[in-house]
Amino acid sequence: MFSKSIILLLSLMIIVSLLSSEEVSEAGNKLLKEIDRNLSPEAFESLRKIINVEPNGTTKDFVLYALKKGNDKMVTTFLSPKSEVGRSTLRLDENMWLYIPNVGKPMRITSLQSVIGGIFNNSDIMQLDYIAEYDVIEMVDDNSNKLLTLKAKTHNVAYDKLKMWVNTKHKTPEKIECYTASGMLIKTLRFKEIKDFGYGIIRPSVLETDSPLHKGYKAVMIYAEMKPRKIDDEVFTLNYMSKVKDLRN
Repeated sequence: MFSKSIILLLSLMIIVSLLSSEEVSEAGNKLLKEIDRNLSPEAFESLRKIINVEPNGTTKDFVLYALKKGNDKMVTTFLSPKSEVGRSTLRLDENMWLYIPNVGKPMRITSLQSVIGGIFNNSDIMQLDYIAEYDVIEMVDDNSNKLLTLKAKTHNVAYDKLKMWVNTKHKTPEKIECYTASGMLIKTLRFKEIKDFGYGIIRPSVLETDSPLHKGYKAVMIYAEMKPRKIDDEVFTLNYMSKVKDLRN
């Protein structure tokens, strides 16, 4: 009788735990969707500068024009430096390509590679909606913010787990720690300088990153412009990669 009571109690505790876990996941994913929309409209164009900083203070700047549609399509093209003009990248879900004008044929690239060198990898540069790649598995209050723990839906993404500190006022990230499947911290992303871009877009305009794997190196991404734009699906094709620069007004 005693053992049956213990088993029943444990069963009830497991059920309550599962329900609690499901509620946390549902609430967390709902918040994550809001964060995605606050970071970017459903379809938009943006202009940004990326600065790679080496330990000796040497810097290299890149200016990119980017277009995104839905949660699985993004294309970028380089506007500077002169040596990079015309190079374009395309992301369709987890598939990525690089187009180099004097090569002519797009080549496959991976999320962990970087078309600009430095700490920002291709996944960082062509970041899709977080909800498309991750599920929230834990959500806790951390002082005035919320801390979300995100787990990758597949093994094809750049990071297996993310810890995201959320600015609860603007519902945008303040800091994200990126981890491997083994639990090793490989990168920290810091979101700074909330800016009103117009069109109802209020979000951090600066993203900084560093990595314990690259001591002394850091990188900064500065968003100068962001606005909604209707974009044809044709833009997100291999054949269009050579023409992306022509879309910049």
